[in-house]
Amino acid sequence: MPTLNGVDTDKVTQLVEAIDARPELANVSFNVASTWNGGFRAASKTGAVRQAGAVDATRDVSFALESDEPPALLGDDTAASAGEYVLKALAACYSVTFAANAAGEGIELSSLAFELEGDFDLHGFLGLKDGVRPGMQQLRVTVRAESPNATREQLEQLVRTVEQRSPIRDTLARPVEVVTTLAG
Repeated sequence: MPTLNGVDTDKVTQLVEAIDARPELANVSFNVASTWNGGFRAASKTGAVRQAGAVDATRDVSFALESDEPPALLGDDTAASAGEYVLKALAACYSVTFAANAAGEGIELSSLAFELEGDFDLHGFLGLKDGVRPGMQQLRVTVRAESPNATREQLEQLVRTVEQRSPIRDTLARPVEVVTTLAG
């Protein structure tokens, strides 16, 4: 089993071949159930992953995710904020996308780290100023990557590839349809 950057390159090849043979396998859905716990706290739990419309039976775990807001935003600071989870989601996706694409290019990574910062303008969230969106105004990512066998130019190209292929970056950078329904 050849691995590079902790990525089993044979399994990546098998996944690509499986999706080529059965394109419906490319369709994957994640889900989370969340409950408000008073104030600005929420408890969430991951659910089943679906691939090609069927539950992935190989995944038999669920993860708990807690959220709150910092005191400056009237929370109790008991957990990461939703905004921090957005940054974490992008950092995690960049890690996966970077490691997989580096392995595909034969680039060995000796270190990889990301620093992320996102800016919000509370005027939008609080409805205090027209024309100010409630969401993040700008998100900045600094990548620190080192490789014993890649040039700076190759690493810069890898960063561009990651920007093009990261599903979470794409979700944040381009409009996505969000459908909200009141049940019952």
